[in-house]
Amino acid sequence: MELPEEIKRIRQRSLLTQIDFAKEVKVAFSTVNRWECGKAKPNINAMKSIKEFCLNHEIIQLLKRHGLTTLWRLKKND
Repeated sequence: MELPEEIKRIRQRSLLTQIDFAKEVKVAFSTVNRWECGKAKPNINAMKSIKEFCLNHEIIQLLKRHGLTTLWRLKKND
């Protein structure tokens, strides 16, 4: 699964709209929309926010499936 689909899946599994997910990860709604459409990729700060969101909502299995555990080094202390 590609990153745009994975971001959408994380959001949908959390039962959030793009607007609500954007607030959670501290970006604009249009940014989430561009990520999910594959028109843009999250920068490092956004990746950290998504990681934190996943840790707080126990969405670790989605990160592991996409191979992002190494990139984000899944530790709550990061």
